[in-house]
Amino acid sequence: MRHLGLLTLVVPDYDEAIAYYTGVLGFALRCDTPLAEEGKPGKRWVVVAPDPDAETGLLLARAAGQEQRARVGDQTGGRVGFFLYTDDFAADHARLSAAGVTFTRAPREEPYGRVAVFADRYGNLWDLIQPASGPSA
Repeated sequence: MRHLGLLTLVVPDYDEAIAYYTGVLGFALRCDTPLAEEGKPGKRWVVVAPDPDAETGLLLARAAGQEQRARVGDQTGGRVGFFLYTDDFAADHARLSAAGVTFTRAPREEPYGRVAVFADRYGNLWDLIQPASGPSA
């Protein structure tokens, strides 16, 4: 096996999620393709990534049914579930803050690098991390 390709993130609406991840977080929209699936009108294959050439992307999946809608924003039980790496922590932290991103934990130094926790539009927790020099975990 070579790498992890996609991670699914359940969202309430495709267009709203695309606007947030591309407009606020600055991700690239890699794919937005309608899917013809019986009984599921409007289903789409939507992939965003921090960089158009990133190996791993997020598959934005519109919640279907009450059980999935209940998971939006809390797919990891309140833990940080997503880790966004940066080469320029200060610039990206400032840009995200200016774009209205809510940081739930202030920047701090850890053995693995500089990190701050933010909540996305839906409440999912993310680490913004500039790794310390040396091998990463």
